[in-house]
Amino acid sequence: MRDERLFSLFEPIDSLTGIGPKLKPVFERLVDGEHVWDLLLHLPDRWLDRRVKASFEELVPGEVATVQGEVHAYKAPYTDRAPHRIQLFDGTGFLTLTFFRADPRWLQGQFPIGKERIVSGLITDYQGERQMSHPDYVLDPVKSERPPAVEPIYRLTAGLTNKRVHNAALAALEHVPDDLPEWLGNDLLTDRKWPAFKAALQGLHAPQSFDEDAFALCKERLAYDEALARETVFAFARLARAQKDAPALVSSIEALNRVATSLPYKMTSAQIRAVKDVSGDLAEAHPMRRMLQGDVGSGKTLVATLAAVKAVSAGYQAAFMAPTEVLARQQYENIAALLGPLGYEVAALTGRDRGTAREGTLMGLADGSIQIVAGTQALFQEGVRFNKLGLIVVDEQHRFGVMDRMRLASKAAAPHMLVMSATPIPRTLAQAVHGDLDISILDEKPPGRQPIETRVIADTRLDEVVDAVGRAMARDERVFWVCPRVDADDDDASAVQRAAMLQDWLKAPVGLVHGRLRGEEKDEALEAFRSGKTRILVATTVIEVGVDVPDATIMVIERAEGFGLAQLHQLRGRVGRGTRKSYCLLLYRPPIGDLARERLETLRRTEDGFEIAEADFRLRGPGDLLGVRQSGAVDYRVLDLAEHADLIPVARTDARYAIERDPGLTGERGQALSLLRELLSPLVREGK
Repeated sequence: MRDERLFSLFEPIDSLTGIGPKLKPVFERLVDGEHVWDLLLHLPDRWLDRRVKASFEELVPGEVATVQGEVHAYKAPYTDRAPHRIQLFDGTGFLTLTFFRADPRWLQGQFPIGKERIVSGLITDYQGERQMSHPDYVLDPVKSERPPAVEPIYRLTAGLTNKRVHNAALAALEHVPDDLPEWLGNDLLTDRKWPAFKAALQGLHAPQSFDEDAFALCKERLAYDEALARETVFAFARLARAQKDAPALVSSIEALNRVATSLPYKMTSAQIRAVKDVSGDLAEAHPMRRMLQGDVGSGKTLVATLAAVKAVSAGYQAAFMAPTEVLARQQYENIAALLGPLGYEVAALTGRDRGTAREGTLMGLADGSIQIVAGTQALFQEGVRFNKLGLIVVDEQHRFGVMDRMRLASKAAAPHMLVMSATPIPRTLAQAVHGDLDISILDEKPPGRQPIETRVIADTRLDEVVDAVGRAMARDERVFWVCPRVDADDDDASAVQRAAMLQDWLKAPVGLVHGRLRGEEKDEALEAFRSGKTRILVATTVIEVGVDVPDATIMVIERAEGFGLAQLHQLRGRVGRGTRKSYCLLLYRPPIGDLARERLETLRRTEDGFEIAEADFRLRGPGDLLGVRQSGAVDYRVLDLAEHADLIPVARTDARYAIERDPGLTGERGQALSLLRELLSPLVREGK
């Protein structure tokens, strides 16, 4: 039940004066909601200083300004396309007001010669003359008329003016209760110089003076409120998990050592740290929820495999879930190659399995003889039964929905869960996205991984690139060729057209894979490329994660300037997995802009996925980072991750401390935090 003190904020948006049946859907579309509170969360993008300047001499072209002057002259247009001109004089100079297609009688009534007028609008320069076209305000100072000292400017949609949205926001402010308790600590308010909650809303929607520092503090206060609301929900999730019983997977270190000593290489320090993190979690009697985040080729699968060994050694089974059959089969092959010789029973289960083979796998899972299984969503189908499932590993976790993970978790009472992501994202963004998970980061590459030489090439040199591809194929190497779209009649950089061209040019079979193919067709094309039946694979970005082909040495990406850095880095990671020198060729269509050039140069300069992610975050913001949008990181209403990222760890500490002191939120601050959660956490309002 919603607290009655919030009832007024959750009234329908058309309860506000001036919003009738016609405007109701327009406002709802603008604010992405249907309540008064949603309108208040639609904060201004900027504020205009409408204070009257002392003289025309202060006017700067390109800025909005408010001035007062005497009407000096009126000039009628000399052609239909020319504007009416009104000349104002303030003793220091002239300002010309221009009006196109205006009624001359209205103009002369508004601007009588010799009378003072206040005007406000955008200042421009025309042939060395200061001008203002169609002023936003025309006021008579004799009548004590003044524009607002500061005017909030909102993002709009068709059918709404800024004035109408502002008036609606002013009406919405009247619905904010005066008796809401303060949910922030006094120390934080004092240190940060933040206003109270209602004062922050008023300071943004109805400021009394133009003060950019005050606007920033008001927004920062509300951004922290939003971070705290979400972190409180995450803190509760952790608390609930800590109170849930799970099998403590305790086993001797011998099993892990047997696997480690069988490796043909030495584990990295990052892998060893991650194994310790996971082992510690598995030994606890409550469910592990940990994310293993690592760059392409950082060795996540080995860490997950050692976690599976720990589960099996404690008498339980482990299940690996991948988003596609090819990735699941690939995972199965890697795990079986490592653990099979040591006596572990490893199996695969995907939609491709039929008949006797499938029945044998199902029986082995049910009786426990199969200890580790790698599969797709087929793992959580109704007919699949586990004997004693203790650990779930979800690979490329952003490709699965929450319900997919829950269905697999339902195969056991309270299994431990490890999710893996090959998408490096900035640490602060990872906290925002995965706030309910513990995070282990693999920031080193195992020894032996080949560096990839990245070159940025104009597509006018396409013939040279194709010749280089032909030479690589003659050396029995394999080549990925990525196109930005599937098919377009007028674009030879589309996958279908490029595959046909390459087949004709190279006189060799060319594989083709894209999102319009059926699952089986994609798998067949990828398998043909892995096995060497085809040595060049033309694809869209469907191959950006997980496909492991050690003989692939060249990655060509056409129209690379149109891709995000994170996506380019993922695609580049498909090569350099064997012992041969590998290349990534970024083809661009000139000319390109400065931003696109900076992205390509960043990729050419470094292979560090986390450095690349930071650059992508800085250049493009969080919304475009691979996998982030699906996970909900960008559904903040106030908090700007690029601007307010430092608030998230503060809010996390604050929330955990509050929940530890008052788990039931029954105290004075706890009750206030409950109100905040209702207001600003979509996880609560949507019942997640």
